[in-house]
Amino acid sequence: MTTLVRKNSAVALLVAGAMFMEQLDGTVIVTALPDMAASFGVAPVDLNVGMSAYLLTVAVFIPASGWMTDRFGGRMVFAWAIALFTFASILCAVSTSLWAFTAARVLQGIGGALAVPVGRLVVLRTTEQKQLIRAIALLTWPALVAPVLGPPLGGLITTYSSWHWIFLINVPIGIVGFVLALFLVPSTRADSLAPFDWRGFVSTGTASFALMYSLESIGHDRVRWLVTGPLMVLAGCAGLYAWRHARTTKHPLLDLTAFRVPTFALSAGSGGLPVRGVIMATPFLLPMMFQTAFGFDPFTSGMLVLALFAGNIFMKPATTSVLVHFGFRRTLVWNGLIAVGTIAACGFLTARTSMVVVVILLFVSGLARSMQFTTLNTLSFADFDKARVGGANTLFSMLTQMSSALGIAVAAIVLRLSSLTHPDQAAITVTDFHVAFWTIGLIGLFGVWQLSKLPPTAGDALRAPRIASK
Repeated sequence: MTTLVRKNSAVALLVAGAMFMEQLDGTVIVTALPDMAASFGVAPVDLNVGMSAYLLTVAVFIPASGWMTDRFGGRMVFAWAIALFTFASILCAVSTSLWAFTAARVLQGIGGALAVPVGRLVVLRTTEQKQLIRAIALLTWPALVAPVLGPPLGGLITTYSSWHWIFLINVPIGIVGFVLALFLVPSTRADSLAPFDWRGFVSTGTASFALMYSLESIGHDRVRWLVTGPLMVLAGCAGLYAWRHARTTKHPLLDLTAFRVPTFALSAGSGGLPVRGVIMATPFLLPMMFQTAFGFDPFTSGMLVLALFAGNIFMKPATTSVLVHFGFRRTLVWNGLIAVGTIAACGFLTARTSMVVVVILLFVSGLARSMQFTTLNTLSFADFDKARVGGANTLFSMLTQMSSALGIAVAAIVLRLSSLTHPDQAAITVTDFHVAFWTIGLIGLFGVWQLSKLPPTAGDALRAPRIASK
């Protein structure tokens, strides 16, 4: 392995670590809400504003990440994004009121909105094509592992220490990440810089804020439709304006021409969007079903969900070999069927199902979801050169953020609608969860059907160097 390859691998690992820290912070807080609410003197449900503030800030600032990288360089933006995230973590830990905590979460969101897409862009611009599969595989695991590890880790920290350490553990990691970023990350920036697209930023930010808030609120027990409904209309109007603006302005913040590349349009858009949403909805549904419908305690529920994590880890070493041998299209279709099939199969689980069967099913599902995410993420950038990958990366980051919110929102809506069909409408039963899993399974099947439209040679340029070396 050459020095350049080793350095690029180190950068990819550094970016993956930063991504993991950022994405873990969005899920680890869930099990600590009661203790945090007691510290702030508010009801646990009131802390949703702190969680929402983080997600909304990320959605608003992602579009600006590509321009800032071109303006200030990947090294400076990535390093200072980590610094801001770390500083905001300290502010979260020392917060004594809900509003101070919410303000700190907004700062965290700005750091996270810049760190994740900028870090990915740096890797895409510095990694040779023959090493891209391996690099994307490293960048994929945080999105898969964080939603699974977050809740049990948060419960462990809260039970045996205090909720403050959920945020304080970011401090040493952030300091190390900041120093390494200054030494390892190259200062990639554009040769020429277009003016900042303020109209695009405001319109996409408004659309993202309104859409994410609407989707996030749908997941709550009580939906305020007088607020959510108008916001969804606002999201549609702002999104339509942003789309028309991006098509007509000379230097748009969002480069929609990426959709003209078939591999991107299918793997990041019409095919990848539903598949990602379904996969991300699974860690949301499983713990709820295990605890509210099956009556399992939080520890048992957390240990079962960790089978997904085990599957993710076991698949990683085999990812490159599978793609080189079978190709991208065949992998996305057949592995996609396994991923969707195992998710739909969760709709047949009951409290009496053998624990061994549950663990095996979730382990296989973890294998498939890991393979599917890596393949989708790699193929999304397979046909872009270094000059155009920045615009594609920004659009990809927005679509990824949207797919997660859409998947969870759809699962929550199906649960609520199904619960209305039985007399005790306040209670969600096992049947309701079964309906939810079957529904998202069908949505995932549609995504796999879209991916089957990929040409058989899709991504072969990434496989060729490996095949030739055999």
